[in-house]
Amino acid sequence: MPATNNSDQQYLLVINGKPEGPFTVDELKQKRIRPTDFVRTDGMDDYKEAHELAELREIFGFHKRIVAPQYFGSFDQRLLASVMDWFMVSMVFVVPAFVAVLIINDKLVRIIIGISLLILIPLAKIIYHIVMECSVKQATYGKQILKIRVCDIYGQRLSAGQSIGRNLAKICSVATLGIGYLMAFFNKRQQCLHDMITDTVIVKDRLV
Repeated sequence: MPATNNSDQQYLLVINGKPEGPFTVDELKQKRIRPTDFVRTDGMDDYKEAHELAELREIFGFHKRIVAPQYFGSFDQRLLASVMDWFMVSMVFVVPAFVAVLIINDKLVRIIIGISLLILIPLAKIIYHIVMECSVKQATYGKQILKIRVCDIYGQRLSAGQSIGRNLAKICSVATLGIGYLMAFFNKRQQCLHDMITDTVIVKDRLV
């Protein structure tokens, strides 16, 4: 398969608050695109500043700007996302287990299945969060639905190690009988205890 030429890519460009285009890279040069101009390709969910796209940085010599997030996910958004994630992960195990219980008559096996769910579901949810929050989307499916995502305090995507650390640090928030979660109400970044420990935040997607 031939490699994609970046010069063939086309971009919508926000000019005076309205999207125009699509434009090729040569046409963007004619428009004198700036690092802070908003652009979007067909494969992108939302607009981004030009300096955020690696291919445009390479072509135009832009420098990626590190800007601290300004819009943070609220406690109710985080709570609702968590409820949705619990539901989705739980259904992956509960549905097969329910079918198995209907088929199997052995009482001991049914008890084992029930106990297994209490172990497997929380473990799967932790792994699910770790993988999804350091992915390109930076968010679980619940967070994606509500358009919030996880990043470090500079707005950058978490590494696998940071994602593991953040999710293990949730033990501290739970150990405080939930007070660690309620701390989100008392700081401007709306960080829970595990966010403070790992220097992470939940941010809202920027809208144009």
